[in-house]
Amino acid sequence: MPPAATPVPTPDREGARGGPRRARDPRLLAPAVAGPLTAAVFVLATALARSHPLGPYTRNVVDLGQQYLPYHAYWRAFLLGDTHGDAFLNWNSGFGAGFLGDIGTYLSSPFSLLVVLFPADRPELALYVVTVLKIAAAGAAMAALLIRLRPADRTGPWPLAALLGAAYALSGWTFNHGASVPMWLDGLIAFPLLCLVAEWARAGRRPVLGPLVVALAWTANFYTAYMATLGAALFLAVRLFTTGPGGSAEADPGTIAGAGAPAAGSAAVPKATARWRLAVLLRAGWTVGLGVGLAAPLVLVVFSGTKYADPTPETVFAPASWAELFGRFLPATANVDTPALSIGTPALLLALTLPFNRAVAPRVRLAWTALTVLVTLSLQWGPTHLLWHAGASPNGNPYRQTFVLSGLLLIAAWLSAAPGVPRPAALLGATALLGALALAARTSADIDAWSYPAAAAALLLALAALLPAARAGRSAASRVLPVAAAVALLAAQAGEAAVSGMRTERQQRADVAWAPRIGPWQRAVAAEVARADAWPAYRTDPGPLPGGNEPLLLGGEGADAYSSLTTENTSRTLDSLGFGHYAKGRHPETLDNPVADAIFSVGARIRSEPTEPVRQDAAPRGTATATTTPVPPLVTVHPAGNATVDPEDSAFRNQELLLGSSVYALPAVRRTGTTLTARCPAGTEVWFWAPEYHGTAALAGGAPADFDGRPPAVRAPMRALGTVPAGGEVRLRLVPERAPALPRQSVGCLDRARLAAAVARLTATGATEVTTTGHGLTAELPPGSTGVAVVAVPRATGWRCAAGDAAPVSARSHRGLLAIPLDGRATRVSCAFRPPGVRLGAAAGAAALLALLATALLARHRARRAGAGSHPGRQEFTGRPHEARSSGRNADYAPRRTGA
Repeated sequence: MPPAATPVPTPDREGARGGPRRARDPRLLAPAVAGPLTAAVFVLATALARSHPLGPYTRNVVDLGQQYLPYHAYWRAFLLGDTHGDAFLNWNSGFGAGFLGDIGTYLSSPFSLLVVLFPADRPELALYVVTVLKIAAAGAAMAALLIRLRPADRTGPWPLAALLGAAYALSGWTFNHGASVPMWLDGLIAFPLLCLVAEWARAGRRPVLGPLVVALAWTANFYTAYMATLGAALFLAVRLFTTGPGGSAEADPGTIAGAGAPAAGSAAVPKATARWRLAVLLRAGWTVGLGVGLAAPLVLVVFSGTKYADPTPETVFAPASWAELFGRFLPATANVDTPALSIGTPALLLALTLPFNRAVAPRVRLAWTALTVLVTLSLQWGPTHLLWHAGASPNGNPYRQTFVLSGLLLIAAWLSAAPGVPRPAALLGATALLGALALAARTSADIDAWSYPAAAAALLLALAALLPAARAGRSAASRVLPVAAAVALLAAQAGEAAVSGMRTERQQRADVAWAPRIGPWQRAVAAEVARADAWPAYRTDPGPLPGGNEPLLLGGEGADAYSSLTTENTSRTLDSLGFGHYAKGRHPETLDNPVADAIFSVGARIRSEPTEPVRQDAAPRGTATATTTPVPPLVTVHPAGNATVDPEDSAFRNQELLLGSSVYALPAVRRTGTTLTARCPAGTEVWFWAPEYHGTAALAGGAPADFDGRPPAVRAPMRALGTVPAGGEVRLRLVPERAPALPRQSVGCLDRARLAAAVARLTATGATEVTTTGHGLTAELPPGSTGVAVVAVPRATGWRCAAGDAAPVSARSHRGLLAIPLDGRATRVSCAFRPPGVRLGAAAGAAALLALLATALLARHRARRAGAGSHPGRQEFTGRPHEARSSGRNADYAPRRTGA
């Protein structure tokens, strides 16, 4: 029979003040080891994958390069005061976009503040370090939770807690999703922390710290914090079913002989009553409510922003096949459309021993096994899929909640292995389950060439360590084998995680979109932007580079913007003017068109080219030149009249309506197969607009231009194809990759002389001076201006404008841009932006703060009353594990029978 677990004494109050006992406290050792272990394995995986900064290959896959890297680069500049805008408004992106919602979506994690410690030209290194620290913090948080899931007088083995904590943070979800979407990693940290908050609520402890932890989680990333909160609620429900007050259990008639009654001479075990459980639920609800209320100033702004964001096409959830789901339990698998369930074969083996482990109380085995099975099934059912994702099925990556299931599996592994190595029967039963799972996954397309070999090697090493330790008796070997087993488990778990991370990174580089590393090309563009920038006299557009969000990364004030909160009006307005977009409209891209530049006061444009092929394994080099052009000021004056725009009509006509002048010849276009013919004035510029066209187009005798229309995700911008020849005939040859869908007016011929006259008129009648603040602007107008003042900023909810000394009112729209009516008397107009939801969020946050202060005062008053009513020699049950001594029997475990 294996030796009984030896209780580890809880540090006394003197030790808690920092003495040697405190340093040896397993509750500190477990997270202190788990964090560095997690970081070391993740860094090793990066090095094995030869990814930057530990190798030549880019890590900037999908949104990591297009969103999170540029946002963190801008965040550094913002924190150091080097941006035009403030926390309310970002003047750089999308011709002026709300920023507070983006802060709450991408940047509000405390870890993001660390970017200020890195040079401005090393944003990739800064983001990588932030990513590593977040993952390490998640491992430490899970280890801290696990080590506390036993009574304080029988603390579990801290090395196992550290190893399982690292396994949680290095799950397949982390490598496949979290590492490339760093904002979601805050949810990975939040889940174990919120489970700790649930434990405090169950014990009636930390009424102030609990809401603060909830607030931190929801502020850091409310989206994944919502999922983590659901997971913590399930955790609390099972804990209430399986344990009583203080972590001890009432008598469980289902336990094996001797488990239902306390040992002789022990203190009575408090009974878990319905009233107590209701009180716990109320405390937990109050804690979550206060925490979410404290986070409301950001959360409500993000929530309000989603109401006005460009809507993505509705997605119908389609569950993964069972072979694919089972396959994702194996290492080295990667697919954004199936759930990343791998937690490492050794950890999964321990989790699968729980149903067979008779050292664990039957109620605990049943409850935790049922919970993990039900949560797994919830991934595959439409209603629960919507519940996990707050009622909206996401576009892409439909299994974002999988980290919660990973955490529950690791808790199951801990509950089974913490009292001692599971007996051989339990290990063999788990091995059989694991083999059946691997067999069922054999047809999965996600299986990598490394999946089965890595899993088999880790399994064999784990069994070689655990089976001898499970059979050890009270001999010298019984003291050596656990150490050897721990070392072997560490090697199996860490080695498999490193291999899995390496393979996942390599698969992502091969299968998904990527952006190159930051290098000389981007720095050359940034230098040109800095030289040409003259905001707010005019805008400077850095132009397109591989990736996205160039104005955030390189400076300037362009159209390019990629945010989940890009407003619908911004997308529709720019679409109607011939701009292109990605991400179903939430990523407008720049448009190199002189009429659009005049409309949006883009007076300097950077044009750049790579000087060598853009590769994954090198930072690109390129040249950049700035071109300046006379443009009207940011605020112009137009006649009052029709202020609407038809995005499906003609981008050329819509540009003219906003410019206020006719500058294009709009010919009738005849289509014969893949040839378009028309007639235009000789010498004018031919522009082709076909937002849904995918292929090339070329003017007779000219070079072909690429168009990448892939509706609804990608919309191609209009492009110049050349100059109309002397005869006036325009002949375009199309080479489509599929049947072309062309708008009615696909060809426009630009007259540069007319455009110059229009710019001169708008400049003469427009603002004589424009000044901007962090989230507002003021323009001085010529005396007697009438009609409407148009600000070259897309109109969004939250803008308020005024003419002269009038009170600001919600801004009007002139063909999608900000507009202020003029009566001929006002010589000044002003506009300011206030994010929707900020006032309500501030009120909710203030109310929550007052409620938290009241809670703190009430808790202090109760503590004083309890202290006044106690006296030496008397011990009362307070719900604190170190003050309530039961028989020493763990709520989650049943004692082994003699001779077993």
